[in-house]
Amino acid sequence: MTSPDFYALDDLLEPEEIELRDRVRAFCEREVTPRINDYWERAEFPFELVPKIAELGISGGTVQGYGSPGMSAVTAGLVAAEWARADGSIGTFYGVHSFLAMQSIALLGDEEQRRRWLPAMARMEKIGAFGLTEPQHGSDAVALETRARRDGDSYVLTGAKKWIGNGSIADHVLVWARGEDGQVGGYVVDKGTPGYQATVMTGKTALRAVWQAEITLTDVRVPVENKLANCSSFRDVSQVLDRTRYTVAWRALGLATASYELALAHALRREQFGQPIAGYQLVQDKLARMLAEITSMQLMCWRLSKLADAGRMTAAMASLAKMNHAAKARAIVADARDILGGDGILLQNHVARHHADMEAVFTFEGTDSVQALIVGREITGLSAISGRRPQQ
Repeated sequence: MTSPDFYALDDLLEPEEIELRDRVRAFCEREVTPRINDYWERAEFPFELVPKIAELGISGGTVQGYGSPGMSAVTAGLVAAEWARADGSIGTFYGVHSFLAMQSIALLGDEEQRRRWLPAMARMEKIGAFGLTEPQHGSDAVALETRARRDGDSYVLTGAKKWIGNGSIADHVLVWARGEDGQVGGYVVDKGTPGYQATVMTGKTALRAVWQAEITLTDVRVPVENKLANCSSFRDVSQVLDRTRYTVAWRALGLATASYELALAHALRREQFGQPIAGYQLVQDKLARMLAEITSMQLMCWRLSKLADAGRMTAAMASLAKMNHAAKARAIVADARDILGGDGILLQNHVARHHADMEAVFTFEGTDSVQALIVGREITGLSAISGRRPQQ
């Protein structure tokens, strides 16, 4: 089914952007959608898809060189939306590997480190993870407690992390820790390093087909050359988060789009009281409002990504999009589930999975409330988080 493009957004896209979007879409329709429900229900990661995703040649997203495609921010957003349109779990796996782990190395590593790690990650021979969130520090990640101390030609890491996507399967886990100088640095922990223990989190009701891990770091020794050379404070970490947050807005759009498409298709074929339910006023009102929100989200995503490509996107701009899109997508997915009625809670119809996964998207990479406070700080000059004026 053709995705909604009510305002002809495709006219604003470059041919190569459309080609890559459609290539990912075709892959998802062929490889992801037919099999993902079984993995989601069993809470198992679909390892069989990894080499097939690798063949697409899109790992690394906007990373330039080192085997990565060097996408525009618009293209990266379109790709993120297509993964989410098919499945939020696969979108999370790809986003953690390409947008968080690889971009951190590209932005904050030196040339030797980029050459050492990125080519194999671009081929997906090595998988990456991003270890920032801790059991006691989510929204206030800047207060992280994981420590790194220098000992000869190594750093010794001690602490704990939580909600680390790919953390149990990754070959390179980027752990953020506070050094002896009090500043935050990035340390690449290689698979099999003694003292690194990752436990897959169970009991999740969202993103069940991707594994997040609770990580314990007990005197984990990391070679000095595995510390990212160009990261000296949490401000540097924020650069990565700012550059990846806009893709979460696209992911919310992808989930909303899929849910709208499924609701429309169901409404056209489902008959009650002698006619398709799409012919009833209440259903048409829902569909029209869903389409209106999706159209506004599409245009906002496109403009934000164009600003990112021009180097003009700010953290508050990305937060505004994430805040707006997550809330709007959450409502759209709920309306889709309502239109499907009882069928809306069956995995075979896909909306139930999107409905559950949207709850995770609503929270991760900054909750709705925190995004609002970031925007509020930008427009007032006053920080409601710290109660202090931000440094200009």
